Amino acid sequence: MKREEPGAPITALFLDIGGVLLTNGWDGKSRRLAAETFALDFDDMNERHHLTFDTYEEGKLSLDDYLDRVVFFKERPFTLETFRAFMFEQSRPLPGMIDLVCRLKKQYGLKLAAVSNEGRELNLHRIRTFRLASFIDLFVSSCFVHFRKPDTDMFRIALDLAQAEASRVIYLEDRPMFVEVARGLGLNGILHTGREETERQLADFGLVLR
Repeated sequence: MKREEPGAPITALFLDIGGVLLTNGWDGKSRRLAAETFALDFDDMNERHHLTFDTYEEGKLSLDDYLDRVVFFKERPFTLETFRAFMFEQSRPLPGMIDLVCRLKKQYGLKLAAVSNEGRELNLHRIRTFRLASFIDLFVSSCFVHFRKPDTDMFRIALDLAQAEASRVIYLEDRPMFVEVARGLGLNGILHTGREETERQLADFGLVLR
């Protein structure tokens, strides 16, 4: 989405973690792989997941409690620790995106805020494993603030904490609805589909890598 008229320079970059910087933490593809790996009934596990995962992402349930409801509600031939390790191993960096935002931050002095729906243990694992705190200034994670996107309070909290004007913020997100919600609050939303296209759209806002 290109600006119609030139405005004040961009001062902050808000971005999702899953689908933008990293693979999603625990999506349908990962759950299906888990079902195949551990010989679980995928349909049953997936239904249980959808009934309780929002509560986990809002920080109102621990990962162990989530897994008790979804996987370990009956005896299994593998341990909870083994299954947790499998979940954590599904996270991977997406090509070029950490490099891109780090270079933009350094070049333009941007404030970076992660605005993401993630459960606490997965979120902390990803932050530490990929050293996200070395370049992201604020983590407005659903498990910390007890709201989930598309709740507009997620974006309002991020704006307050960053002390940023919505019109001077770009929000990178891979889900169209969340981009639309951000735009409705006055943020400049970019639907992320890959580094090359995102870099082109960022250039429309004056963020051009040298």
